[in-house]
Amino acid sequence: MSQKVLVFGDIGIDDTAALIYGYFDKHIDIVGVVANYGNISREKALTNVHYVKNLFDISPSIEVIAGAESPMTGEKPQYYPEIHGEYGLGPIIPPSVANEFQSENFFKVMEIIRRYSEDLVIVNIGRLTSLATMFILFQKEMSNVRAYYIMGGAFWTPGNITAVAEANFYGDPMAAHIVLTYAHHTTIVPLNVTEQAIVTPEMVNYIDQAGRAKILKPLLDYYYAFYKQRNPSISGSPLHDVVTLMAVVSEDMFKFKSLPVQIVRDLDSKARGQSIADIRPRNDQQNQEEKRHRIAMELDYHLFYVRFMSMMTGQQFG
Repeated sequence: MSQKVLVFGDIGIDDTAALIYGYFDKHIDIVGVVANYGNISREKALTNVHYVKNLFDISPSIEVIAGAESPMTGEKPQYYPEIHGEYGLGPIIPPSVANEFQSENFFKVMEIIRRYSEDLVIVNIGRLTSLATMFILFQKEMSNVRAYYIMGGAFWTPGNITAVAEANFYGDPMAAHIVLTYAHHTTIVPLNVTEQAIVTPEMVNYIDQAGRAKILKPLLDYYYAFYKQRNPSISGSPLHDVVTLMAVVSEDMFKFKSLPVQIVRDLDSKARGQSIADIRPRNDQQNQEEKRHRIAMELDYHLFYVRFMSMMTGQQFG
């Protein structure tokens, strides 16, 4: 039986790869996508979801919902065309979609949550603004969701937006704090792990040859060019969002620790958006009182390679 998944994302290159992976994996049933600002504007993120749906002839029953347009900090969003391309799909320019998709509809999100309730898992692979808004508006109903998986944070490793902060937590640290305060059964998949989920140019070329997901080559060639310029020693593209979605049905790929986590919310601090896990020893009473989050600490790359390549080519690897 497949796992019902509601995705919150900003639908850049790696988000798009995650949606494609979820479409191919029979154990994952994506029932809706909440597209918001982040890598690109909300409008472009919405356009990209529809582009992927049309490209793969994905069921029209999958809801596509406009999420947040800007962060809870009140700041103007900053986009990253050098990483994801002007439209979020590297060199690809997708056709535009109707304006009916351009305004928020958090009530539609709640309809999905109520429909599937405890059978639903939420995966957040972008800024956390939309998800945090759901907790502000519908805290009781959000407690019925089975589990939450969040791509965000950096523990004992450098950030990718500042020396200490990962982009999703940095982009809206207020929202990250709200989600981690109220969400239950939460798994954080941070940079420590996602940066290990490397897809090499050789893997991309083979996927392109197999023909099942040919769109990945222009996307990941563009993505890799950025990463290679920033870090000449890197061997491929890290698929942060793909490995987070995979965690929903492939927990055996990871090693986890459960720890209390805090987010630095001082917008003027150099530590803004830093995720801090408290590893101090605790007594039994402290363990009962403190909220803990499950953090992915290690990735079994062989399992990632086998499952990613099998899914994207339709062939059996490993």
